[in-house]
Amino acid sequence: MTTSSVTPAFSFEAHNALIDALVEKGWYVGTDIIDPALCEALAQELSRLKAAQALEEAGIGRGQQHHLRKDIRGDAIHWLNRESEAQRTYLEAMQHLQTALNQTLFLGLFEFEAHFAHYPAGAFYKRHLDSFRGRANRVVSTVSYLTANWPTDGGGEMVIFDPQDPEREVARVIPEAGTFACFLSETVPHEVLPTRHPRASIAGWFRRNASQNGVLDPAR
Repeated sequence: MTTSSVTPAFSFEAHNALIDALVEKGWYVGTDIIDPALCEALAQELSRLKAAQALEEAGIGRGQQHHLRKDIRGDAIHWLNRESEAQRTYLEAMQHLQTALNQTLFLGLFEFEAHFAHYPAGAFYKRHLDSFRGRANRVVSTVSYLTANWPTDGGGEMVIFDPQDPEREVARVIPEAGTFACFLSETVPHEVLPTRHPRASIAGWFRRNASQNGVLDPAR
């Protein structure tokens, strides 16, 4: 089955459930959301990028504040750029979701950015927020999981914490292919537990246009 013939990554029902969850609690997790053929195509592309040494070590912070911190996160990434059919199919699905979020929640989302993320065995990402209130333009974060047949002892779960009580765990997301998670970037703390098995995903963010005084943000 080619990616051109896959079913959409999201149904209208999934859109509705996701939007309701964001309003009620600030986060959403759904299983079997992403089409299996698309997951497989994206996972294979990430494997090829890794074999070609086309991944870069992920850091923390933006711009001049960006630096590597292996004690905080240990994944390697490659930004999606529509260079493959699988990427284009995935990004088109995210465009449909962006439209649904804007139409129902009036978020003013401007664009979606995303990267592949490969966590080797032993890697983790300590608890953090994806955006700090009033200081960045990431509004809704997304994670799409690509590794099929995740082992029960594989580790690597994403833990979501209560926005009102950051010490209280409210969800633990198994990184199984087809699972999709999203949450409000400014308010929902989360972390990736140490993985005992190579872990493949796509992390993404819906962003507002924060350009002002002639400074483009997002940058082009």
